[in-house]
Parts: sequence; C-alpha cells; structure tokens
Amino acid sequence: MDRTAAENHRRVAGAFTERVRGVSDPNGWDVPTPVAGWTARDVVGHLVEWFPAFLASGSDIHLPAGPSVADDPVGAWQVQRDAVQAVLDDPSSATAVLANPNTGTVPIPEAIERFYTADVFMHTWDLARATGQDVTLDPEYCTALLEGMRPHEEAMRASGQYGPRVAVPDDASAQDQLLGFIGRDPNWRPA
Repeated sequence: MDRTAAENHRRVAGAFTERVRGVSDPNGWDVPTPVAGWTARDVVGHLVEWFPAFLASGSDIHLPAGPSVADDPVGAWQVQRDAVQAVLDDPSSATAVLANPNTGTVPIPEAIERFYTADVFMHTWDLARATGQDVTLDPEYCTALLEGMRPHEEAMRASGQYGPRVAVPDDASAQDQLLGFIGRDPNWRPA
C-alpha cells in the first residue's frame, strides 16, 4: 500500500463512519456482535475509550472528549475520528513520537496506523456484520495487516486481545483469512 498514515486513516475511518451512521434503528446499538459479550455500542465505545488514553500516556497529544457513547455513539465516534485525523494532518506530527514501554518509541503517524487505524479497520467488520450492513473490507489492506501480524501471532494471542484462530479454507479470501486469524468466524451471523 502506498498511502500515508493520514490517507489510510481517512479511508478506514470513513468506512467505519458509514457503518456507524448506518445504524438507523436506535435499538440497533444493542445488538450482539462477533466479539463475545459486546454490542454494537461497545464496538464504538472500545475505539473511543482506549485510544485517547494510549496516545496521551506516551505523548503530549490529548484528544478532545466527545459525547458519551451511551448517549450518542455517532457523535462520540465523529469527534474522535476528526481529532485523530487532525493529528495526522498536522505537519508537526511527522516528527512527534509515542514512547511506551510496550511498544518502544514510535513516530506518531506509525503508532496511529499500527495500533489504532488497524483496530478501526478490523472492527468495521464487527459493526457491519452485527447491524446487517456491507461487510466488505479492502482486500489489499486485509492482506497487508495479515502479513504484518503473522510474525507476531504468539505475542498477539498472549495479550488476550485476540481470540483463538478460526480455521478458514486455504483458498479463503484475504478478508476471511484476516478474520479467522484475529479470532472471528467469517460466517458469524446475529442470532
């Protein structure tokens, strides 16, 4: 992929925003997702809650708080999306770093790309599948993520943030291979 971190975030967050805005039924936020124990609202809550603290703990970047996910998941997501995009679009971010004992010292654009944009991308499928929307993910990015994660599988599984690998056919699409790798059943459907 030849996109910058800012360009990739714009695309990935844009696709997630479409799914967030596509939850037209207010009760749609309470449907279960492929992540055990999570509702659609929890998917947005996860993204809005973990990343600002992670970013602030290793840099001097503090994202503004939006409305609560409980009250306004669409608004909460949009505030965060816009704030992260503003960080990536700011030329001074190119020389800023995130220093974290678990990740080492990483340039801010790379940290956002590796830890956050990738998470938004994967959770796009969760939200879409749970709410009956288009589940298609960018196959090129699926392949790039899978290739980047395979060498770190043991550490990823040990972190507890990924479920056990789900077997998929050898000739499965890049999307299904990625989903299986991160512990999702590509055939999952809401009950």
